[in-house]
Amino acid sequence: MLKPSKKTLFAIEAVLDIAFNGGGEPVQSRDITQRQGIPARYLEQTLQALVRNGILQGVRGPRGGYRLTRERRRISVGDIVRAAQKDEKADAGDEDPISQIGAQVIRPMWAALEATLDEQLSTLSVETLCKRTAHAGILSAAQSRLTWEI
Repeated sequence: MLKPSKKTLFAIEAVLDIAFNGGGEPVQSRDITQRQGIPARYLEQTLQALVRNGILQGVRGPRGGYRLTRERRRISVGDIVRAAQKDEKADAGDEDPISQIGAQVIRPMWAALEATLDEQLSTLSVETLCKRTAHAGILSAAQSRLTWEI
């Protein structure tokens, strides 16, 4: 079956973590590593790819970290996947030569499947994933920072 790469899954998890736990504040990569168990060496590479592709913004300073560049309802899972895979495709290089059946039947079939998947991922927003996360009973770090004092 179609299986996303680790980098793609890490990218989705990292963006969802930032959206769900950030509450508008920058989220530090070490916090994402602690919550999600993503190895630090992979996480930093993934976060930088997301910054380069306009999904995240890096914030410098002692309270710095990463935040979303747009509202979470305006970022689709497709945006994240395309950003993560953009770097993977750049690393992949040229494709191997293929047969006539591969070129005229298999590759077009696979491209159509990928287009359908991309369309589905583009309709799924980070906001929707945040709602699913809350519905699953996962507590947000942003909620623990809220105070109700006047």
